[in-house]
Parts: sequence; structure tokens; C-alpha cells
Amino acid sequence: MSEESNKQDRFSEQVNSQVKRKLKAQARGNKNIWFGFGMFGLIGWSIVLPTLLGTGLGMLLDEKYPSSHSWTLALLVAGLIIGCWNAVYWVIKESKEMLKEEEKDD
Repeated sequence: MSEESNKQDRFSEQVNSQVKRKLKAQARGNKNIWFGFGMFGLIGWSIVLPTLLGTGLGMLLDEKYPSSHSWTLALLVAGLIIGCWNAVYWVIKESKEMLKEEEKDD
């Protein structure tokens, strides 16, 4: 009887664990969808804004100080690199926060 009781206890623990995970996932379901859309927007703007600023500054420099190389192209690429670095930074930061939250919930 003791062995059967242990099996039932383990089974009950597994079922309880699965139920808790399912309820937690349902509670966070809508939040995660909107959070994901917000993150897409944040990542997009974190790339677009530095790229546009670099392009605008480059066009201004090309107009004021004409030279053999294009400031617009150089600053566009610099803005794009800065924007991509910024996006990677935000993704890593949010990923770490999500992992901390999951560990805290467990």
C-alpha cells in the first residue's frame, strides 16, 4: 500500500504542477500578446530613430560642407548600427527580466 500511496502522491504533485502552470499561462496570455506587440514597436523605433537622425544630420552636413564622400551615407550606416545595437540591448534586457520573473514564479 505504501508504494501505491507514493505513486498517487507523485501523480497528484505532477497534476497540481501542471494545473498551476496552465493557470499562470492563461493569466499572462493577454499580457504577453500585447507585450509582444509593444516590444516589436520598441525595437522598430529603436532602429528607425537613430537611422533617421543620422540621415538628417548627414544631409545637413552634405549641404553645408560638400566633400568627396557622402556624409549622408556614412551617418545613415552609423545610425543603423547604433539602432541595431540598441535593439539587441533591449531584447537582451527584456529576456533577462522575463527569465527572472519565471524563476521567481517557480
